[in-house]
Amino acid sequence: MNQEQTYGSGVALALMATVGWSLSGLFVRLMPGLTGWQINCWRALFMALALIVWLLIRYRGEVWSKVAEVPPVALLAGATFFSLGSTMYVTALTYASTANVACLAATAPLLTAVLSRFMNGETPSRATWFASVLALCGVAYIVRDGLEAGNLLGNVIALCYTASWAIQVNVLRRYRHVDMMPAMILGGLAVFVVAGLFGGGFNVGTDNIQMLAVMGLVQLAVPVILFARSARSIPAVVASLIVLLDVVLNPLWSWLGAGEVPDPRDAIGGGIIVSAVVISVLYGQRSAQVNARARARHGAV
Repeated sequence: MNQEQTYGSGVALALMATVGWSLSGLFVRLMPGLTGWQINCWRALFMALALIVWLLIRYRGEVWSKVAEVPPVALLAGATFFSLGSTMYVTALTYASTANVACLAATAPLLTAVLSRFMNGETPSRATWFASVLALCGVAYIVRDGLEAGNLLGNVIALCYTASWAIQVNVLRRYRHVDMMPAMILGGLAVFVVAGLFGGGFNVGTDNIQMLAVMGLVQLAVPVILFARSARSIPAVVASLIVLLDVVLNPLWSWLGAGEVPDPRDAIGGGIIVSAVVISVLYGQRSAQVNARARARHGAV
C-alpha cells in the first residue's frame, strides 16, 4: 500500500471514529434520568467488554502474545490518560458550563501539536498551526454566549482533560506499531470503578442497561478501535483536529434523533471548523507525499 492510500485510510478511520463519538449527545438525551457519572461508568464497562471480545475474535489463540507486545509504559500511559480524560470531562461539567468546557477542550489540537514534537518527533507545519487556531475560533463562536467568568476549578479541570486527551492521542501515535486495545480495556475498567465508587455510577436501573450497552459498543468501543488504527498513518495533530468535527456533528444527531433544534449560528461556527479540518488534512496529505518521495529517492540511491 502506498503512502497516499495509507494516509487517506487514516483520515477515513478518524472521520468514522468521530461520527461514532458524536452520537454521545443523542444517547444522553435518550436517557434523561441518568447523570454523567452513571453514563460514563456503564458505557466504559461495556466498551471494555466489547474490546475484549474484539481481541478474542481478532487474535484467537494469540491474544496473550498481542497483549505482551504492548510495552508496559504504553499500557500504563494509555490506560491512565484514557481514564483520567473520561473522568475529568464529567467532573469539569459539574463545575463549569458546557460552553466553557467545550471551548477549553478545543485547544486540544494546539496542545497536541506542541507535544507531538517531543513525543513523536513530528513537527507540525504552519498550515497545521493555522488550522488549529481557526478551529478554536470556530468553537468559540458557537459557544460564546454560554461562556462564563469564574468557575476556576471547573476550567482547570477542563484544561487537565484537554491535556489528557492530547497526551493520549500522542501515545497512540507513538506506539502505533502495536495494538493499544489492552490499554483502552484497562482504562475503561478503571473508569467503571472510579465513576461507580466516587460518582454513584453503579446505581442504574435495568431499564437503562440495554441502552448503555449499545452506547458502550457504538459510541465508544468501535470509535476507539477506528481512532487507534487511524493513528498509524496520520499525525496526531491532524487526528485531533478531525475529532473537533464532533462539535458540528453532535448537535446534528440530537436534532435528527431527538428533535433538539440547533442554533443557526452553529452552521457558521461549524463551517469554520470544517474549513480548519480540510486545511489540516490537505496539508497533511501534501507532507505525506513529500516524505514518500524523499524516502523513494533515498531508497534509489
